[in-house]
Amino acid sequence: MPVIARMIPSPVAVIVKHGALDGLPGILSDHRISTTGQVAVVASAGSGGALRARVAPLLPDADWYTVADGTLASAVRLSSELKSGRYDAVVGLGGGRVIDAAKYAAGRIGLPIVACATNLAHDGICSPVSILDDESGRQSVGVSCPIVAVVDLDVIHEAPSRFVASGVGEVLSNLSAVADWELSHVQTGEEIDGLATAMARSAGHAILRHVGNVHQPDFAAQLAESLVISGISMNIAGSTRPSSGACHEISHALDILYPARRAQHGEQVGLGAAFASYLRGDKELAGELAHTLMRHGLPATAAQAGFSIGEFARAAHYAPRTRPGRFTILEHVDLSEADLRLAYDEYLAHVDV
Repeated sequence: MPVIARMIPSPVAVIVKHGALDGLPGILSDHRISTTGQVAVVASAGSGGALRARVAPLLPDADWYTVADGTLASAVRLSSELKSGRYDAVVGLGGGRVIDAAKYAAGRIGLPIVACATNLAHDGICSPVSILDDESGRQSVGVSCPIVAVVDLDVIHEAPSRFVASGVGEVLSNLSAVADWELSHVQTGEEIDGLATAMARSAGHAILRHVGNVHQPDFAAQLAESLVISGISMNIAGSTRPSSGACHEISHALDILYPARRAQHGEQVGLGAAFASYLRGDKELAGELAHTLMRHGLPATAAQAGFSIGEFARAAHYAPRTRPGRFTILEHVDLSEADLRLAYDEYLAHVDV
């Protein structure tokens, strides 16, 4: 019998609007996630205090938990703490580290996760992955997709603009990641998912072509929706492939080689995407990406990200080791560190930033 449909893991609801957090009790009840309000809310130990003051009166029967950082140890500790209560769901209220820890902990104890993003620095709002640090570096851990995603544009407006702009680089990197996936399909025969690539590419183009900036509500709404779509594309693919290629390999290499100086993840993958696009021969896209990154205050060169040309070339050469088995333009061209430095010089001359 032919397959005429497929099930796609995705949130039952995505709410992106002003004042969205005020409707959280109704969201939980209307979607039969929790009609009693007995949920575990996870926030950060720092800025989470202000969020708790706002949300706690709305959820009087909730218990509150904090995570100090984005480490695997903290996420495991959180899952142990959550076992002490009886909850309908876990609500992750914060940035990427909080949501990633909450997704991981909820999965370990078998509870649905509601992701309430307080900034737009990451594409993990609806992704099936938690990025957590351990002694061996930054790890991508498979988790369940959030059952609901909530983005309150009033809260986003209050977030540091750098944390919002970082999401721009994250979404733009889709365009390079999808091209890497398609390259692998041609060169290695790797299976490609057309729906996942279409969604990831559409999310990237929506931000590339948008004339607004992070201070404008309509742009923030589009960025939030694009980040959600990126996450769902990964659910469809069953991996990070639609949003992670050479761009992310370069970022992971920078994290490993220069951990004390790493920039925001979205800043690094945006730069990686522009350079990878140039290596791939798509000079028009490389230029568009570089100038869009600059327009949003993101680095389009190694120097702007705080790295020398030699350091960036070293990271690009090291990058394939961060994702063994993943085929991207870096594996395809297989350039020496010296040749990557020359290619970067050519990239600089081309984008003229």
